[in-house]
Parts: sequence; C-alpha cells; structure tokens
Amino acid sequence: MKERILDTLGELRRYALDKGYEVSLFYHEEDSALMRFANSAISLNTSERLVRLEITAHAGRRRASTGLITDLGKMDEMKQGVDTAADMVQHAMPLDYDPTIAAFEADFADESNHDPALAAMGNADKLAFYNQAVKGLETEELKLSGIFNSGTNTVAAMTTRSPHSLYFGASDAQVSTVLAHATEKWEISSGGSAQQRPDLDPAPIHEELSFLLERFRREPRQQLPTGAYDIVFSSTAIGQMVAIMNWIVFSGGSYKRGFSCLNEEHVGKKVLSDKFTLVDDPTRRETFPFRRDLMGMERKPFPLFEKGVFKGFTWLQDDADEFGAKPTGHTVMHKSLVLQGDSMKAGSLAELAALPRDNDLLYIPHLHYMNIVNPSKGVITASARFGALLLKKDGSIVVPFNVRMTQSLLDVFGDKVAWLAEPTRVYNSSASYGARNPTALVLPAFMRVNGLEISHSNPSF
Repeated sequence: MKERILDTLGELRRYALDKGYEVSLFYHEEDSALMRFANSAISLNTSERLVRLEITAHAGRRRASTGLITDLGKMDEMKQGVDTAADMVQHAMPLDYDPTIAAFEADFADESNHDPALAAMGNADKLAFYNQAVKGLETEELKLSGIFNSGTNTVAAMTTRSPHSLYFGASDAQVSTVLAHATEKWEISSGGSAQQRPDLDPAPIHEELSFLLERFRREPRQQLPTGAYDIVFSSTAIGQMVAIMNWIVFSGGSYKRGFSCLNEEHVGKKVLSDKFTLVDDPTRRETFPFRRDLMGMERKPFPLFEKGVFKGFTWLQDDADEFGAKPTGHTVMHKSLVLQGDSMKAGSLAELAALPRDNDLLYIPHLHYMNIVNPSKGVITASARFGALLLKKDGSIVVPFNVRMTQSLLDVFGDKVAWLAEPTRVYNSSASYGARNPTALVLPAFMRVNGLEISHSNPSF
C-alpha cells in the first residue's frame, strides 16, 4: 500500500510539472472504527475508510487549495483536482510575504508507530475490554456509556520542488467509559489510550470507577461555598489545560497576532512554577509522534518550559514566513507534549485519597466545556465533571456538586503549584470529528495547586 500511495503522488507530481504547475500534495488515509455505548448497550458500531487529498497550488505569493475525498484508483479525478487548484491560484489574492514550499532532501518513511495487532482488534475484543472495565458495576439505575475509537492513520506528502516524499503510518485507540446514575444525575468516568495493543488495560479503569462509585454511593453530597481551594487535578484535567496552551501560550503565530499571554520578553525568564517542565518530545511513541515535520525538518525534543523558565515559541513554517521568524519543526498535525512529574508518590485515585492531608483538597478529574476568556492574560473557564471529590483534612470524603473555575493558566501552573505526582499517565485528546489525527499527552497522574478560586458552585449535579 505504501508503494501505491507514493507512486500515485509521484504520478500527480509529474502531471503538474508537465502542465507547468507548482503544487504541494498532502495525502491522508484513515481506517476508522467507532463502537459507542449508551444505556449499557452498543448504540453505534461503525467503520469507514476515507482517503483525502489536499492539493495546494502556488504562483509567487499566491496560493490556493482544494480538497478531495477520493480513492487511489481515481487518478483522473485527482488530476482534475490538480487542474482545479492551478486555476484557482490565478484568482487568489497575493500574500504579503513569500511562503515556503517544501523541498524534501530525501525520502523519509516512519511506520514505527503502527501496530498491526491494535489495528486488527475486532468487535469481540473491544466488547470484552469494556465488559472487564465495568464488570460488576452496572445496575438498573447505573448505566454505561462511552466510546472505543480506534484505527490507522496514513499521511504522505510530496511537492513539485523535489522528487522525494514523506510517509507516516500509525495505529491508535481511545477509550472513554462513563457510568451515569439515571435518577440522581451524577456521572463518573475513566479512560485510556493506546498506540500498541498491550497499552490497553481495563484493570486501571475498573479500579478508578470502583473507587469513585463507592464514594458516590456512600459519602454525603455538598454544595461548596465559593472561594479559594487547594485543588488536585487529574492527568485528564492537566492535559486539557496543557493542550489549550498550544493556542494561547507558546505559539509564535498566536503571539504575533495578539492571542498569547507571553511575548518575546518572557523568553529565558521564569514565568511558571519551578516544578513545571514541558517538552515537545517526538521520541515518545505514546504521543503518536511525527519525527519529521511536514516541511521535512527533523524533530527532536524541544523544551518549552524548563523548571518554569520559558524557553521559546514554536513556529509553523507559514507563521515563520509571515513574521520573519525561524521555523522550529512544528509544521505538524499535533505536538508530542510531555509534562515531567515531580516527587509525589501517587499513581491512582485510591493512593491519592490515602495520602495524609494538611488541608482540605478539592479533586477535579475533568474540566467540562473549557473555553478561552482572555487569551492575552491566559484566562480560561471550565466546570468540574465526572467525579469531583472533596478530600477533607480529617480523612473523610465529601462528594461536591459541580463547580466552575475561571483562572489564568499562568496562575494554575505558576508558583501556587505545590507538587506534581511522579507517576505519569497518557491522556488521549484525539477529536472524533474531521480527519483522523491521533493525539496524546504524557502527564503526571496528579497535580496540586494551592489557593485557586472557585467562582461558581452548583446546588445539584
């Protein structure tokens, strides 16, 4: 299949050259499967194979793109797409900068992130995974929902500037599991991520759901007063906040457009906690990495924050062209973000709850409907969901109703950070819509931040 894909791109390249066109070709193929649960039954079980071809034509400072849902056997259709892009570019408004067109110096192919065993995982195995993950937990009132999203992803690129190509193949799986009470309206959740078949383990999911279920069944419920709390975030909540940093913290293009809370004066200065070290690390297979970017640049570990010191912005090639910056190898579909753990020995929710406490701790496992309030200040807002707990100083536990947090990421990850857990987890942030783009972050299992404000507290679930 790899040879056929690259031969197809090569033929389209030759067609464009014969016509006198300057084009870039981007090929994306996915073989996706989705098993969805609702009311403790399979509500959807579907699969699809899609081939997308994006063709960008260039003419000096003009460029225009067209996209096709196509098939490798439809060469005439794809050539027509090349003609369409070439016609469109003649009518495009010119940019005010000179865009770079990739000229790959050598062929590069990476299929190390593809696991045939994960790719071939069938419906029976997926159902067996879920049955183990929720064994003995479902009741007439407590129903299972969730998704098992898995597939393979193939990406390839070629341009008229060079006969060489890029090729990437990856397999992935994303699991979410929710138990919802029909009458009391609370929900608890756990999940998992896999790049290889052995990554899938239902035991931690069952353990976490069992712990939460016991708390929600027997502990008192409470509407929390608003105000300052010492908060422990799960790896999921940490990942949701770190992911949004892509847009409003360390993107060079966002900074230049006034959509970032950092600027060039912050480079080399301590702006976050000395416990905060964040790296874009394409050596971590759990993150479905790109080891070359789509311009052909080799990608190595790229420090973003080192003990709270901001090391520098990431630059897409096009943003670098527009603003006169140096590209950093980040013209990719996603980064491979890794937040280093610290010294706290807590890898599970049960271990967290067993730790001695010097204060009440509000545990937030999931941030729901996160949105940006003020990008120039790094302010986001989100509400807690899926199993928040108040771990009391005296050792008892209370189940709080949902609360809302509106905070700057500079405060959340700033000097108020008390500790990060040493064990790490993989948080899968892949979206289920659009072209398949498996994405995951490696994060501490937990992070404690002291004195964060809760701005709103619900009176019920």
